Amino acid sequence: MTLYPLQFTPISKYRIWGGKKLNSVLHKNFEGTNIGESWEISDVKGDETIVSKGHLAGRTLQSLSKEYKEKLLGKKVFQTFGVEFPLLIKFIDAEKPLSIQVHPHDEVAKKRHDSFGKNEMWYVMAADDEAEIIVGFKKELNKNEYQQHLKSNTILDVLNVVKAKAGDAFNIPTGRVHAIGSGVLLAEIQQTSDVTYRIFDYNRVDKRTGEERELHNDLALDVLNFNAEESYTTAYDPIENQSSKLIHTQYFTSNVIVLTKEVNRDYSEIDSFVILICVEGKLTLEAEGINFEMKKGESILIPAVFNEIKLLPEIHSRLIEVYI
Repeated sequence: MTLYPLQFTPISKYRIWGGKKLNSVLHKNFEGTNIGESWEISDVKGDETIVSKGHLAGRTLQSLSKEYKEKLLGKKVFQTFGVEFPLLIKFIDAEKPLSIQVHPHDEVAKKRHDSFGKNEMWYVMAADDEAEIIVGFKKELNKNEYQQHLKSNTILDVLNVVKAKAGDAFNIPTGRVHAIGSGVLLAEIQQTSDVTYRIFDYNRVDKRTGEERELHNDLALDVLNFNAEESYTTAYDPIENQSSKLIHTQYFTSNVIVLTKEVNRDYSEIDSFVILICVEGKLTLEAEGINFEMKKGESILIPAVFNEIKLLPEIHSRLIEVYI
């Protein structure tokens, strides 16, 4: 059967810190309370997203990767990863702060968890007035100093805190300590992995279990990067109606497209699938004469066989464009 741009039914995730904005702001239809994450495009085992529209509706991302291989993924991606889809796309609503945490790199994650590592990035879609993000350390530490802060319950004193506002972008490589603060709604692009090491969780009790959540300080110790950076917020300069560089890493390339008029995108030189994440507005994506509607809080996967698309905004819109 013919491939086409693929939209998926998102998967909701209860989180102790989750809120209501995935429903109220992004217009998801999730049931339950404390919904913290919407997994938009996922190949995590047991949490594979399912195509929602078209003649491939009902198929998992994994089954499509196995059938279409490089036609869906791109030759370079297929040669590198096989049929394991390498990226996981989420929206995250933090009504309360997330745990202080860190992620392992590929080598450690493979050895310990038979998983990819978890390099990721955040794009802030909305933030309350006093919302903050924790990313990195205020100053360089050594292991002994770090462990002393853990023991004395003063770890928060050495973490770098940044005021969060809509449009901010953060690169979160493996090893970098981080946490999303209260009142932040963001899009997350990451490697396909669900491996997180919690360092500190505010001594909270999960109402579902009646217990504090597990910490992973022994595992975290040898993956933490104790260096300090001058700035952790990514500077970028979007040019209207062009694909402008956002965060480029060896694990993914992300750009921002601010749309005020029709834009043609040529992907003939990109040997990869492309994911578009709508973080603002509403638009129509046209591919080979077929129209696909997108609005804020939706994502679409464009198979590698598509070389050209048109983007037609109904109102001022903004997309995050992602590929390998």
